[in-house]
Amino acid sequence: MDLGPTSEEDAFRREVREFVAARLPDDIRRKVLGFLRVEREDYVRWQRILAEHGWGAPGWPVAHGGCGWNAVRRNIFEEECFVAGAPRQMPFGLSMIAPVLMKFGTPAQQQRFLPRILTMDDWWCQGYSEPGAGSDLASLKTRAVRRGDHYVVSGQKTWTSFAQWANWMFALVRTGTDGKPQQGISLLLIRMDSPGITVRPIKTLDGGFDINEVFLEDVRVPLDGLIGEQDAGWTIAKYLLGHERTAIAGLGMCKRLLRRLKEVARSQTKRGRPLIDDPRFRDKLSKIEIDVHAHEWALARLVSLEQAGQGLGAEPSMLKIRGSEIQAELGELLMECAGPYAVPHVEDALSPDHAGATAGGAELNPLTGLYLDLRKVAIYGGTNEIQRGLIGKAIVGA
Repeated sequence: MDLGPTSEEDAFRREVREFVAARLPDDIRRKVLGFLRVEREDYVRWQRILAEHGWGAPGWPVAHGGCGWNAVRRNIFEEECFVAGAPRQMPFGLSMIAPVLMKFGTPAQQQRFLPRILTMDDWWCQGYSEPGAGSDLASLKTRAVRRGDHYVVSGQKTWTSFAQWANWMFALVRTGTDGKPQQGISLLLIRMDSPGITVRPIKTLDGGFDINEVFLEDVRVPLDGLIGEQDAGWTIAKYLLGHERTAIAGLGMCKRLLRRLKEVARSQTKRGRPLIDDPRFRDKLSKIEIDVHAHEWALARLVSLEQAGQGLGAEPSMLKIRGSEIQAELGELLMECAGPYAVPHVEDALSPDHAGATAGGAELNPLTGLYLDLRKVAIYGGTNEIQRGLIGKAIVGA
């Protein structure tokens, strides 16, 4: 199997690199590469720049306004954007609910929502997890009862990323109780400004508020908010999760972190010499760089299989696990570079406007927050434990 790039792929990589260098606003680039907080407006601005250039939806078919790129081009595009310091394209609308709308939505739903996802006029969040129904989604309790021309929804969602910015949620709700737990589940589109919705932020280890609890009390959802058939949401949910997991191998993030690690290691000293020249540290740096390259080739193999139309089996789960492990290891090495300055965490220093006390200078201040933030990669998108279970089932069929 030849996994090396073709001349066309090399040319495309150069095209993406030049575009991002020319069009990514410097203020956004500085925030992303400095691991400072990226605001809602930053994500929206970059998405609209991409959409204006025709690159807003790499994974969509041309018929819906997408690029129509194959898996290789999508991978190159994402990697180059990450390495250059672009904010990630938010997946909730673009690569999670949009493919669902294309496959299961009505023409009216597609015409209403897809153009606004492309330009990020709507910000979506995912209403899947609940207290007691995280990895086991079939245990969800949020109820939706049909009354006339509406569903009335009551329940609680949790770990809802960016619900504080979202104006729409796609939510799994229970509409029936007969049969297996996977039956009687439906997927609804819910406006976040509907009466009866309360968003309560959950503070994370790094001091951020990107995840939330969402309470729904007698929320009225018009019938045209139902995706597909009532009680048939489990199939749609699994389809959506498949799109989520293949997107979080995190190769671009690994490369961004590796480059940052080398920069910090060059600037910090140990016994009067740059840390990067220390033999023990160089051993660790060499190992993690080899791990990143191995991850890159594993992803290239997965992309090649996808191109050939072969089933992906356990590979996306394996890449999700390995990508999260490498990101965590890179975060630990960055903390090692920071030395004693890794201990204090100055939350306010994550703001680009911060001018107060610092722990070790602008370069080191965000590293503790980054290290803590990278802990969650092993959890979201289906925990690594869940992924290992999926791998086991794929291999032994249990």
